[in-house]
Amino acid sequence: MTETICLLDMTTPARAEKLRALLPPGFVLTHGTARGDEHMKEIIAEADYAISGQVAVSGDVLRAGKRLKLLHKWGVGYDNIDIATARELGIKVARTTGSNALPVAEFALGLMISALRYIGYGHAELKKGHWSTGSLPGETFMLSGKTVGLIGFGAIGQNVAKLLRGFGCTILYSKRQPLDAAEEAALGVRYATMAEILAQADIVSLHCPLTPETTNLIGREAFAKMKKTAVLINVARGGVVNEAELVVALRNRVIAGAAMDVYAIEPLPADSDLLTLDNLVVTPHLAAMAADNFAPTVSRMFANIAHVSRSEPVPPKDLVV
Repeated sequence: MTETICLLDMTTPARAEKLRALLPPGFVLTHGTARGDEHMKEIIAEADYAISGQVAVSGDVLRAGKRLKLLHKWGVGYDNIDIATARELGIKVARTTGSNALPVAEFALGLMISALRYIGYGHAELKKGHWSTGSLPGETFMLSGKTVGLIGFGAIGQNVAKLLRGFGCTILYSKRQPLDAAEEAALGVRYATMAEILAQADIVSLHCPLTPETTNLIGREAFAKMKKTAVLINVARGGVVNEAELVVALRNRVIAGAAMDVYAIEPLPADSDLLTLDNLVVTPHLAAMAADNFAPTVSRMFANIAHVSRSEPVPPKDLVV
């Protein structure tokens, strides 16, 4: 019997064909062609399994999946999935733990350098015909030798630390359970409190999940504790940063700059104040996207789906509920 896997996100026919080329035998793939819950409810109703990338999956959407056995997150963060409703309905939720760690870590470094050197600003100005060498909004700085504070130190944060070692950076990290001394030595990092990171870091980079404890973790009080020359990097989740207070901090040069790939509302509204700032780099949630990471991640998702189809357990590291 053929079973249906539905990608809830909008995608192009070409990308859908790349996905179909990796399907295990016995499955067909459908996908979103519009945004919004009503469309997702329509397409999930015919699905045995669903995949969500950047879209939020509400309880109403899950309830429309009358024969849904598993919702698989494409990536790691599942804060935008109604886990309580999934549990109530007996729908398994899985993710590809660690699959995007290196692509996101590389992207974080790209944002650090772009924010420190005004690469995004210079690019935009030159495309408008302005040679801005002598009229940048602020000073530029090298990444080499800087103190970098990583808030959250899972697979992504640890990959960032590995990449930063080549720049001779002092690397501080913060997480609930510090690593043991041998692990810290192997990664070349030192545990620090949030207060220490905010006070000492030239770059504060966010790699924590969005939880009630981390919502608005970085706001007015945090910015006031940071160096005036510091930059903030967010490739974690939009809600970790209070965006209204970030706008104020950047406009008033409380901190020097920031770079963001994630936002409280996605897609970012066209009238967002974030788009008016000359010391903020913005990208549209691109960090996990890398063509050479596509097949391994998709194959792992499809393998997890096949496990459920065969009434086998999902590997514990990938199972959420």
